[in-house]
Amino acid sequence: MGRLGRLSLSARRRPRLRPVIRRPRLLSLRTTFAVSFAAVTAAVTLLVGVLSYSAAARLVRVDQESVFDQVVRDLRDEVRTARMSPDDFSSSAPGHDIVRPARTDVQVLGPDGRVVDPGSPGLPVTGADRRIAAAGTSGRLVEHDDVDVADDVYRVATVSLGGGRGAVQVAQEFSDTEDLLRALQQRTLILMVAVVVAAGLFGWWLARRITRRLVILTSAAEDVARTRRLGIQVPVTGYDEVGRLGRAFDRMLGRLAQSEEDQRRLVQDAGHELRTPLTSLRTNISLLRRIDELPPATREELVADLTQEARELTDLVNELVDLAAGQSDTEPPQRVDLADLAEEVAGLARRRTGREILVRASGDTTTDGRPGMLTRAISNLVENAAKFDSDGTAPIELDIAGPARPGPSSSVGSGSVRVEVLDRGPGISDRDLIRVFDRFYRAADARSLPGSGLGLSIVREVALAHGGAPFAVRREGGGAVIGFTVGGG
Repeated sequence: MGRLGRLSLSARRRPRLRPVIRRPRLLSLRTTFAVSFAAVTAAVTLLVGVLSYSAAARLVRVDQESVFDQVVRDLRDEVRTARMSPDDFSSSAPGHDIVRPARTDVQVLGPDGRVVDPGSPGLPVTGADRRIAAAGTSGRLVEHDDVDVADDVYRVATVSLGGGRGAVQVAQEFSDTEDLLRALQQRTLILMVAVVVAAGLFGWWLARRITRRLVILTSAAEDVARTRRLGIQVPVTGYDEVGRLGRAFDRMLGRLAQSEEDQRRLVQDAGHELRTPLTSLRTNISLLRRIDELPPATREELVADLTQEARELTDLVNELVDLAAGQSDTEPPQRVDLADLAEEVAGLARRRTGREILVRASGDTTTDGRPGMLTRAISNLVENAAKFDSDGTAPIELDIAGPARPGPSSSVGSGSVRVEVLDRGPGISDRDLIRVFDRFYRAADARSLPGSGLGLSIVREVALAHGGAPFAVRREGGGAVIGFTVGGG
């Protein structure tokens, strides 16, 4: 295949570029609100305008027709009750016998249908009108609708005088009424347009006023997404839904910023604490390369050090995992009895340490909480007491104290529950009392003991998560009292 053929084949195989379809840009909330407000106002104005005009036009037309019909009825009654001639209805004769309302024209016909007293303007006379004029019965009627007279529209009624004496034509002008209604229609349309325009402008102003705080919230959210800075202040005021949204957004950013700071400090502290056992492990592992050159006693000591360091590293990692999980725990809260949890922890601690654990419970020890977290906190307290009082013979005391048991009229779950562990160890100095719950903090006389310094920190996190607080005091007679409280359900 030649080069041209290969080019043609490649051109046929080349995929066609699809045209880029640009999606229409969505309207802003402010524009949508203003347009919607104007549309609703236009619909309501149109409906009210049409109904109002229709009612007014119908009322005017009915009124005009009723006036004309009343004039015709009066005329027919008059010619039926009295023998009357065309001269009795002449406009030049004094005291003529017909009332002429506004926009009403009267014309008198003779016996042969000729006009003997023309109206102003003159009305057309048809064959039907001439027959009515020659009729022998008085009060006979013929009507004509939409009669054009001198560029105006009239409604004409011809009433016979009877006895072949002639007839009287009564006409009412309707063109002025229609002109009035058309003017009313134009003014209604102008007013409707003005109302719609005013509603659109007012809607735009109102939407701008309402969405101003939403725009601030949107700008704040966009700033957070762009800069990833959570410590910004959201300047939102008011007590309506937008104000509540702004304050909730501000609190959410504060919580996220605090969580980010806690994670950062946890990573930094964990890195600092992990560095020491990892360095020791690396040093001892490097000695393993020359283990054949070491005396047997040194070998045993090296293996023991590696075992101890691996255990401490495992404990540290486990506590770090527990601490991180406690900050974002998804365990659902439920009604738990802290006395039952304390008995479980005490049984496990007895088997691990061989120490006597004395559990005392008083009052209502139930509360709403997460059983896993509370069990971990109580276990840390007991393990901390056993570690610092490892050579003691007195039992470790675990006290759970709650409010008085609720009676028939008491509210269930009121008050708080207090958990405390009492030991007869070396106690806690005054300078360490306020820091024993800090992460990785270890007193100077406890740095030779195993542990990571995270146990009591986890206790603090659990207590705060359950609406309580940790505490630590020196025990009379020696030892320490360490515990926490949880809020009532």
